[in-house]
Amino acid sequence: MGDETSAQFPAELLPYRKRSDGGIKVNLLVNYGWEWDLAAMKTGHSHSVDISRIDLIVRWGGACRLSGFLPIQSVYADMFVVNELWPDFEPEQFLRSLDWFNRQDRTLGG
Repeated sequence: MGDETSAQFPAELLPYRKRSDGGIKVNLLVNYGWEWDLAAMKTGHSHSVDISRIDLIVRWGGACRLSGFLPIQSVYADMFVVNELWPDFEPEQFLRSLDWFNRQDRTLGG
């Protein structure tokens, strides 16, 4: 998901813009910006209206902030921080984040 009208949105990702039914949901945001997303509120919904509440955010690069990442859907998300940058991503890091998430106490603000 992202501003697909921008030249920065890779054409090879266009077929993957919509969800298929069932299974685990993984969101990849490409050329996403919270201003672009929420600007659509003038029409009654955000551009990210199809993305449900987020349970886990894996943040690469060591930063411990959302940086405008899906502000509505991530309100109760747990955040797992990986120090390496995205280009150095290893599948083991994602598996580590899932293991960590399974040990969290999910209170959803309660």
